[in-house]
Amino acid sequence: MQALLNKLNLKKINSGTSTGKKWYNAKHQILDSYSPTNGKIIGSAYSTRKADYEKVMETAQGAFKEWRTWPAPKRGEIVRQFGDKLRENKEALGKLVSYEMGKSYQEGLGEVQEMIDICDFAVGLSRQLYGLTMHSERPGHRMYEQYHPKGIVAIISAFNFPVAVWCWNTALAWVCGDVCVWKPSEKTPLTAVACQQLAYEVFKKNGVPEGVSCLINGGREVGEWLSHDERIPLVSATGSTRMGKAVSAAVGARLGTSLLELGGNNAIIITEDADIDMTLIGAVFGAVGTGGQRCTSTRRLIIHEKMYNKMKNALVKAYGQIVIGDPLNEKNHMGPLIDQEAVQNYLHAIEQAKAEGGKVLVEGGVLKGKKYPGGCYVKPCIIEAKNEYEIVQHETFAPILYIMKYKTLDEAIEMQNNVPQGLSSAIMTNNMRQAEQFLSANGSDCGIANVNIGTSGAEIGGAFGGEKETGGGRESGSDAWKIYMRRQTNTINYTTELPLAQGIKFEF
Repeated sequence: MQALLNKLNLKKINSGTSTGKKWYNAKHQILDSYSPTNGKIIGSAYSTRKADYEKVMETAQGAFKEWRTWPAPKRGEIVRQFGDKLRENKEALGKLVSYEMGKSYQEGLGEVQEMIDICDFAVGLSRQLYGLTMHSERPGHRMYEQYHPKGIVAIISAFNFPVAVWCWNTALAWVCGDVCVWKPSEKTPLTAVACQQLAYEVFKKNGVPEGVSCLINGGREVGEWLSHDERIPLVSATGSTRMGKAVSAAVGARLGTSLLELGGNNAIIITEDADIDMTLIGAVFGAVGTGGQRCTSTRRLIIHEKMYNKMKNALVKAYGQIVIGDPLNEKNHMGPLIDQEAVQNYLHAIEQAKAEGGKVLVEGGVLKGKKYPGGCYVKPCIIEAKNEYEIVQHETFAPILYIMKYKTLDEAIEMQNNVPQGLSSAIMTNNMRQAEQFLSANGSDCGIANVNIGTSGAEIGGAFGGEKETGGGRESGSDAWKIYMRRQTNTINYTTELPLAQGIKFEF
């Protein structure tokens, strides 16, 4: 592991605050990063002091004044080089993601690939930041709209995707002409330090102003600084609904903009004519991938009564084949939960489900022994439940899958939608009418609705986000770039007259 840290230039860095060129090494509250794979410390970073936060913000403000003047395609060239830098370090960074967060190495590599993909998307976007032209009602006038850089973008990211979500934001923000200040999860500071180092290597080579990419570390206090800071027009926050409500209230109070990606409580509807083999792959990966710690993890299976027993038996058999252990071992399907707090939340959810009347089909529990060091390895669990159970209405970041029956598709859609969250959803069916109903205005109320694929594994080409308590934000593809810019409507009068709109006369 030390060789990996050396490769990513992390050997001597214990600071958690950076403007790119400069690392602030003032000793403050220490953030030790423990690997959930074995409970051992990987490294440490210092949380950001308020005085250093102010220096970071001043540097970012100065950088924005220059960065916004760079032509967008030139900014895109920087992002292209950063994507290449990620390609060069994909294996090392993917392994660090896996080791620090606990997801499988394959998923760690996949997360870095998401970063590469969004860089590619952003490079093309740098030549497509389109506005519109409109016809004026006044003769000799031309109207159009254009987009300008917004300023400083604050990014608050979560532990479960410690690098990809940051890159979703930064790659787009950078080509839009914004500068970024990143507060990663205090549970995964080292992957953030590694990304900052990689970005700096590209920026230094190209003379990018110091402060275009900034890193700050710490807990809730640091997030509150960002949320209340009037110098920041946009705060992009990924995490729990509780956290998102606090960020939204603080940013809204100063009339800033918040981009929220919060909790999910995602369901797959399995119809009577679903392909069971395809369904099984989507459901099992969705439920146990990343140890159930994705916002898009599959939490609920809503199964047609005619398919229920067949699907239940297939699930139990499949869960018996899941191999749990060191995520760096590619033979293992699932690694540990992030920490002991997550383990306790997992155990509490199982007990609450039982207390509400849930029937356990596949027993959960904490795995012990030499094969499972650190105390964070748990067994994926399946519980027969009802949608209205209180625990089912909440998101538990763990591999707990609730299954339930339905009779009609209308009933299934109502069950799926009858939770506070609205991120991802899916239907497994070979019936075109059922698929179209699911995708209609009377269907899924989620920001993501899939047919014959699971709830997790979104591609960067589409906008990612959800409704209700998921926060309403959209990141990644499509036209998500627009939130990182300010829209301006322009009218040009090229005559010698000054007619007023709506035919108003004003003479003196």
